[in-house]
Order: sequence, then C-alpha cells, then structure tokens
Amino acid sequence: MTDQSPADEGHLQRNLQNRHIQLIAIGGAIGTGLFMGSGKTVHAAGPSLLLVYTIIGVMLFFVMRAMGELLLHDLRYKSFQDFSAEMLGPWAGFFSGWTYWMCWVVTGMADVVAISGYWDYWVHDKTLSIVLAALVMLGLLALNLLTVKLFGELEFWFAMIKIVAIVVLIVAALVMIVTHFKAPNGQVAQVSNLWSHGGFFPTGFKGFFAAFQIAVFAFVGIELVGTTSAEAKDPEKTLPKAINSIPVRVIIFYVLALAAIMCVTPWDEVNPAVSPFVNLFGLLGLTAAASVMNFVVLTSASSSCNSGIYSTSRMLYGLAHRGMAHERFGRLSNNAVPVAGLVASVTLILTAILLMLNDSIMGAFTIVTTISSVLFIFVWTLILLSYMRYLKRFPEAHARSIFKMPGARFMPQVVLVFFAFVLVLLTQESDTRQALLVTPLWFIILGVAWYRSRGNVVAPDADDATPAELHQN
Repeated sequence: MTDQSPADEGHLQRNLQNRHIQLIAIGGAIGTGLFMGSGKTVHAAGPSLLLVYTIIGVMLFFVMRAMGELLLHDLRYKSFQDFSAEMLGPWAGFFSGWTYWMCWVVTGMADVVAISGYWDYWVHDKTLSIVLAALVMLGLLALNLLTVKLFGELEFWFAMIKIVAIVVLIVAALVMIVTHFKAPNGQVAQVSNLWSHGGFFPTGFKGFFAAFQIAVFAFVGIELVGTTSAEAKDPEKTLPKAINSIPVRVIIFYVLALAAIMCVTPWDEVNPAVSPFVNLFGLLGLTAAASVMNFVVLTSASSSCNSGIYSTSRMLYGLAHRGMAHERFGRLSNNAVPVAGLVASVTLILTAILLMLNDSIMGAFTIVTTISSVLFIFVWTLILLSYMRYLKRFPEAHARSIFKMPGARFMPQVVLVFFAFVLVLLTQESDTRQALLVTPLWFIILGVAWYRSRGNVVAPDADDATPAELHQN
C-alpha cells in the first residue's frame, strides 16, 4: 500500500452519495448518549427530560444551520475547521481542528465503555466484555482502512438498524398502551404514566436541570454531516436536506422514543445503570426482544465509534495539510484513506480500557461523556463565533445565500448563552464537576502547542487551499 504525501496528487474524494449523507446525519443524531445515557436522564428528571431533549435539539439546529450556511458559502471549505480559520484566524483552525479530534477520541472512549456494557449483558464477565469491545474497535479500523465509500455503507446500514429499532419500539409501545398491556410486575402501559408518578416534573427543577448534563452528550456527532462535506457529492443539495431534517429526527428518535418508554415503564422504575431501551423489554418479560434490542444498541455504539474513527482521521488530515500536525497524518493510501490518522486515533480510543479496569462501566461512561460534552460545546461555540464574524465581513454573501440561518442576527447569541448555562449546570454534580475541571488542561496544552507551532503553519497547494489561505498568497 503506497502512501502519497500532502503535496502529491492524492486528495479526499467525493465518494459519499446523498443516501450516505442523509443516514450519516441521522446516525449522528442517534448516538450512544441516547441508548446508554438516557437511563440516567430519566432517573434524574422523569418525564420532564422530554422537554430537555427538545430544547437542546432546537438550540443545536441553529448551530447546524449556521454551519450549513458557512460551508455552502464556499465549497472549498472541507469542514468547520476551514471556515473557523478564515473567519477568526489561524489559531481558531488549530484549536477547532485539534479539539474536534479530541472530541471524537473521548467520544470513542465512551462508546468503547458502552460496547463493553452491552457485551456484558450477554457474557456477564467484565474482562471478556472489554476484550470483545476491543475486537469491535479493531474490526472497525480494518474496515475504515479500505475506502471512504465503505465507511458510508457501514453508516448507512448502522443507521438503518437504529431507525428500524426505534420505530419498532414506538409502535410496540403504542400497541401496549392501546391494549393496556400488563407487565409481570403488575404495571399497566398507559399514557398517564407520564404524569401520574409525581407529575411531569417529579424531581423538581433541580432534576430537570441535572438532565441537561448527560442529555447534551446524546447530541454529540450531530455536526458530523459538516465533516463529510469534503467527500460529499453535490453538497449544495445534500447538506441543506440533512440539516433541515434535524427537528424531525429529534422529535421522532428522542422525544417519541423516550415518551414511549416512560408510558410503558414509569420513570421511577427505569434502572439508570442500564439502557432503558433494553430494560423496557426485560421488564415486560420479553427476554428475546430485550436481547435483540441489546444487539441494536451495540450496533449503535459501534456506529458512533465508526463515525469517530472517520472524523478523527479526516481532521488530522486537514491539520497536517496546514502544518498544524505531523506530515504523516496528511498522507493518503491508494484508496484515498488517511491511514496514519486512523491508526493513531484508534490506539488512543482503546485507552478507555484503563478507565474500565479502575471504575464501574457507568462511572467511566459519566467521566468521558462530560469531558466530551464540554469539548463539543467549545467546537459548537467556534462555529457560532465564525458565523457572527461572517455576517459582519460578508453581509452580501449572507443576503444571497440559498441556505440562510433563521434568526441570524440574534440566535447565535441566544445559543451561546444556553451553552454557558449548560456549563454552569455541569458544576452542580460531583461526578460531572470533576470531569469539567480536567478539560482546561486540554486548552492549556493546545495554547502551548499553538505558541510553538504557529510559525510552521503553511498553505497547501491551490487545489487543496481554503479561501483564507488563497487570500494569504
């Protein structure tokens, strides 16, 4: 397998078709946070978490609209790293690129933890579960080393499994509600379960606010459609369609699915330590169905890992082409795949095994998901700050844009205030507060790295250059 250097003819290819982009967008919105972490949010907030997911989904919709308008402003942008560098300066490209890489490394670690938990449902052996999770990661690495089109196909089918499973769960819950299904524990499936067990806010506003902490992680990866733009065919058509479908996805895959679960099994009977999607069928005595759902959530975590492997390698590729990472990460195989980035990222993701050896699966999951959420909020914030600068620098471009962000003049500020609110909430619980205190170390390391490497930043060749770099030449 012969490598090509950044200066050679190898470039990322537009091999992702419309169906790949649409399903990648859906897969990004249905992650491990929903399947694994929603049990904790149900336990913390009860039915009010439906409002929590709705609010977060609305806020991130505006982030995605801002990103979409910027990416379509100039198709030479390969990701938000490129427009951050042009709108805010090279430092923003450095910080957003490396932070997004770390986002997916940490998210991948959370997924490995989740995969171990799902395997443990069957094997009941922590060590064996960890080994099986590691094998899943190595399998995904092998598949990603082949072609980007194969990545698209994997995500297409992973997302299809998740969609079908959630739809089946919602339909099954509706049938149980209509027929007043009675579980072995005597619990009757009915809509009134949403308010008859302490009300819609059974844990008060304290529980309602606490749910934001883990719920934010359920949405990480929603911006993944932006990192696929460099390899998407006809991005002017596929990106708007994928982004505009976010509200529908949030309603169907988050609100309706969790409402269905709490109608069948009241919130106070949901075990926060396991996936409520699996627990639903287990409580009803449907062991086979619970096992099938466990397989579904296992594929969901694998899908998220697959997305993380893809994203981290592409971000390292972009950083290498700008002199912000070692040139080895900017080389492509004959299949146009950044091999070095894939191998390095997977190696780091697998260090999650050390966390699980020293902590419980849910304890390790909480730590890494909090760190991941904070890092993603930083990336989302840079997207909004870039958009605000874009409005000032290119008002005429915004005026003629075919994909304008709704409320462009005030919504970025509203969402930024919301992000600050979420960060404050993360300080309220001991487990999330400890993880939050660790994240500043990452930005200190980045600051030192930028100070030392800023003189090495270079513009790639014309075919690969971003508008900002072309303006510098």
